[in-house]
Amino acid sequence: MRRTKTTLAVALASMVALSACSSNAGGGGGGGVTLQYWLWDANQVAQYQTCADDFHAANPNITINITQTGWNDYWNNLTTNLVAGTAPDVFTDHLNYFADFVAKKQIIDLQPYIDKDKVDMSVYWPGLADVWKDQNGDSYGLPKDWDTIAIFYNEDMITAAGLTDADFANLTWNPTDGGTWEKMIAHMTIDSNGVRGDQPGFDKTKVVTYGLAMVSNGAGFSQQQMAPYLFTTGFQFLDKNPWGTVWNFSDPNYKATVTWYASLIQKGYMNDLATATSMNGNAADAYGAGKFAMVTEGDWNISSHKAPNGGVTKYAPTPIGPNGTSASMFNGLTDAISASSKHVDEAWQWVKYLGSEACQSKVAAAGVVFPAIKSLADQTIQAHMDAGVDVSAFMSYAKNGTTFLPPVTTHYADVLAIQSPIMDDIMNGKQTADALDAMNTQINALYTS
Repeated sequence: MRRTKTTLAVALASMVALSACSSNAGGGGGGGVTLQYWLWDANQVAQYQTCADDFHAANPNITINITQTGWNDYWNNLTTNLVAGTAPDVFTDHLNYFADFVAKKQIIDLQPYIDKDKVDMSVYWPGLADVWKDQNGDSYGLPKDWDTIAIFYNEDMITAAGLTDADFANLTWNPTDGGTWEKMIAHMTIDSNGVRGDQPGFDKTKVVTYGLAMVSNGAGFSQQQMAPYLFTTGFQFLDKNPWGTVWNFSDPNYKATVTWYASLIQKGYMNDLATATSMNGNAADAYGAGKFAMVTEGDWNISSHKAPNGGVTKYAPTPIGPNGTSASMFNGLTDAISASSKHVDEAWQWVKYLGSEACQSKVAAAGVVFPAIKSLADQTIQAHMDAGVDVSAFMSYAKNGTTFLPPVTTHYADVLAIQSPIMDDIMNGKQTADALDAMNTQINALYTS
């Protein structure tokens, strides 16, 4: 159950800057220190409040004040406050922004603290800590969790379509005809007359239930969108990762995958971009209303995507692609200390606690996300199993060695600004994937100017 205490401030966007300023103005009452800690995921507030309470009990001179805001407001306010020097002491970081934070010296190098306190980095899942290092190999965060992508599907809809869980076991995909995966998506799409997408007379202009949900235009990492397909073709975002300087958006595999993905909209099997935009990147409500039979989503949304009418949502690995594997991006988060914090030593103690088994075991027990400490993964799976939910699909890639890391490089915001309107046009049918060639040239010029 979600807990709200006086140390929890779930602030409106207009108030965020004020709460940040308060951390830099001084400590808490009685000579103690109050650290401002920001995060964006409402599903995780209760678990981190528990960690904050336990941390304060062990460190009575340090109080943690948690502020949670939604994704867009979070980043808009955080980037503004980082520039102004009024950022929170500690905040949840994301690889979209990490490289630019390092380049602008807006966050603290934690390597001296890690070395001094002899933090054992080997306890984390392999690869998670590596992407949070700068080009000198210094670390800017301790891994706190990880995520992969799987197919969320409505069991009642699958049964009504004459399919079973077993039909997900050997799904295949390719960018030419979509494989058995596209056949399933088509079959799960239903128009207002009850005609399925693979049946004669299907009307793609009157779809009631789409076989698959699109929640964004596929720009950026495309973690929940095209990334699971892309990495089964041999595609890599950058010439090297991390810290590459050449993007590969003109790669034939990327262009072919984008073309196939957009074709699902044209065929009526997947919603259009306007619908995706109206959902603001989250299909939970529409999925819960029965507008989508399936969604490719991350494990952080297990608790939010509920099937309609009390039905059951199940999870399956993404389809097997041309290279013979089912793959997923292996992403994770850390907590960063802002360079403007006046309480860096205390902030480090909090960050170290967030990266410890003591805190991550509480996250694991709640089953909201998978903790970064490898030994705790089974605890999260068991928490869901105890509730009657099998989430082993999310772990399958790690066990099979078919995970891949997100791209880490500078200019991410600039890359996204160039890429997004082109991807919008492709998804809207205004341009073809050939437009990616000029786009890629423009993006790569960012690294040579």
